[in-house]
Amino acid sequence: MGVKSFVEGGIASIVAGCSTHPLDLIKVRMQLQGEKVHAPNPQPIHNLRPAFAFQHPSATTTLHVPPQPAPKLRVGGPISVGVRIVQTEGLSALFSGVSATVLRQTLYSTTRMGLYEVLKQKWADPDSGHLPLMRKICAGLVAGGVGAAVGNPADVAMVRMQADGRLPAAQRRNYTSVVDAITRMSKQEGVASLWRGSALTVNRAMIVTASQLASYDQFKEMILERHLMKDGLGTHVTASFAAGFVAAVASNPVDVIKTRVMNMKVEPGAVPPYNGPLDCAMKTIRAEGPMALYKGFIPTVTRQGPFTVVLFVTLEQVRKILKDF
Repeated sequence: MGVKSFVEGGIASIVAGCSTHPLDLIKVRMQLQGEKVHAPNPQPIHNLRPAFAFQHPSATTTLHVPPQPAPKLRVGGPISVGVRIVQTEGLSALFSGVSATVLRQTLYSTTRMGLYEVLKQKWADPDSGHLPLMRKICAGLVAGGVGAAVGNPADVAMVRMQADGRLPAAQRRNYTSVVDAITRMSKQEGVASLWRGSALTVNRAMIVTASQLASYDQFKEMILERHLMKDGLGTHVTASFAAGFVAAVASNPVDVIKTRVMNMKVEPGAVPPYNGPLDCAMKTIRAEGPMALYKGFIPTVTRQGPFTVVLFVTLEQVRKILKDF
C-alpha cells in the first residue's frame, strides 16, 4: 500500500503539472510584476577632454552617464500576460522550465501524495476507517513539509527558468534544462542556493497540501454522504475545484514571497535585495501595497482548479488501473 500510493500520486502529479505548466508560468510572471529589476550602477567615464578646449593639460573632465529610466511596466491580466509572452518570446516560452516541473512533481508531489495516503491509513479509526478533518489537515501538513524539503532544488530551478524571459537579455541566466540550472547554481552560488527560500517552500507546501488534499477528501465525503452525486467523474471534478480554490486562497501570499526570494539575483559582494522572507514581505507591502501579496491570484485559481481536477481525476483512474497490484 505504501509504495503503490507513492507511484499513484507521482503519476497523477506529473500529468497535472505538465498540463497546467503555462498557467503556472503566467502566475510566476504576474507575481514578479512591480518588483524592481536590480541592475549594476552606472559607471562614470573619466579622462574625456572636449575638442578645442582651452584648459590646463593636466585637467580632465568627468562625464557621468545619467541612469536610464526604467521602462514602465505594463500590468495586465493573465490573458494579456500570456499573449505578451507569446509575442515577445515565442509560443515555446509558455513551457519554459517544464523539465524542472517534471522533476519537482517527481520529488515533491510524489512524496507528499504518497506520505499523505500512508498517514491517512495509519491515523484512521481502525473500526470505521473514518479520519476526522483535523487529522486530515495534520497529515497534509506533515506530508507537504517533507515533500517540499525534498523538492526545493527543483522548485528554485523552475521559478528561475519561468522568470528568465522577463529579464533584459544581458541579465538572463539562460538555463538549458533543470540539470543545467541545478549544476550552475551549485557551482556559482553554492549548494546552499538550492535550498534558497526553503522555509517558504515548506510553509507553502504545508498550507497547500493540508488545504488541497484534506479539503478534497472532505468535500468528496460530504457530497457522497448527502447523496448529492454518485462516486464518479462529476463528484471528483466538483470536489477538486472546491479544493483548488481553498488551496489558492490559503497559499497565494506565501507563494508570492517564495517566488521573489527564489528569483532574486545576488551579485558577488553586493547586498541581497531581500534579507529573508519577512524582509521581502515588508518591502513588497511598502512598495506595492498589501494586495501585492495576492498578485497572480487569478492565474493561481485558474491553475489550481485545472491542476487539482487533473490531479485527482488522474489519481482516481490510476488507482482503478493499479487496484489489483
